[in-house]
Amino acid sequence: MPRVFSALFRRVDPFIMCLLLTIVLASFLPARGAAASGVGGLQTVAVALLFFLYGARLSPREALEGLRQWRLHGIVFAVTFALFPLLGVLVRVLEPGLLGPQLYQGVLFLCLLPSTVQSSIAFTSIARGNVAAAICSATFSNLIGILATPLLAALLLNVTKSGADFAGQVLDIVLKLLVPFIGGQLARPWIAGWIRRHKRMTTLVDRGSILIVVYGAFSEGVVGGIWGQLTPPRLVGLLLVNALLLAAVLAATSYGSRRMGFAKADRIAIIFCGSKKSLATGVPMASVLFAGPMVGLMVLPLMLFHQMQLMVCAGLARRWAAKADVDHAAVIS
Repeated sequence: MPRVFSALFRRVDPFIMCLLLTIVLASFLPARGAAASGVGGLQTVAVALLFFLYGARLSPREALEGLRQWRLHGIVFAVTFALFPLLGVLVRVLEPGLLGPQLYQGVLFLCLLPSTVQSSIAFTSIARGNVAAAICSATFSNLIGILATPLLAALLLNVTKSGADFAGQVLDIVLKLLVPFIGGQLARPWIAGWIRRHKRMTTLVDRGSILIVVYGAFSEGVVGGIWGQLTPPRLVGLLLVNALLLAAVLAATSYGSRRMGFAKADRIAIIFCGSKKSLATGVPMASVLFAGPMVGLMVLPLMLFHQMQLMVCAGLARRWAAKADVDHAAVIS
């Protein structure tokens, strides 16, 4: 039995463990009063820094070269911003029984988010896929998501916050996410080299920024009493829904890309970019779009889906890499 737990622990992303510990900390020591205001200000700075670094990392030349593979990117965008939202709407039939109203809204919000960047590229590389296409597709997905996700949320979710209309929310997202990203692009000629040399440090800043936002979101939720709404049957139902969503999209991207005649390397990029949802973009965006205590339950489905997608896609990437090695050895012999 200890070996089982040890193997399971090794398969869990350390960042997810940090997220869980952050939730535990927020549950027992939530930020209140003046401390909550301080955490709110720190969240704003952390999110701006996060997207500034995203902008500084992206090479404009790589982005322009990647535009040539428009069919591949079109498939990934269709899955991310059309198929996923459609599946999220269909999940509503499970809302009264399997999911409560707020958890269902969290699942639907998860379906509206852009793809991940780092894990999509990493898994595509491991599986011997088209890495250049994955870089461009995942990055473009995040840029488009800055506007597409709020628009979809306005259409499918109640995103109004007290004293702010939808236009104000979009402006808030543009100022907090897009403007820092553009700032990073403008500063790239002077800082790109430093960022490449200090990759570990910038990764820590990325993840630390997300942890700050998660702590702030769950602190508000704990103060607002969210844990009373999350029962064990609801949690099991949420895990089941996440698993069904991931399985459906993996099957759709695999079958669809094959039927459309894409090469294997391109199919791998489509599968990994199309099936992901970005925690790094989703958590900050939720803190802008949704009011107070609601944020905690809104990001919980995303956090669970994030770990699930990492575990499943890591297994797929390793299997396809092993098969590619066998095929390569067979050709040589």
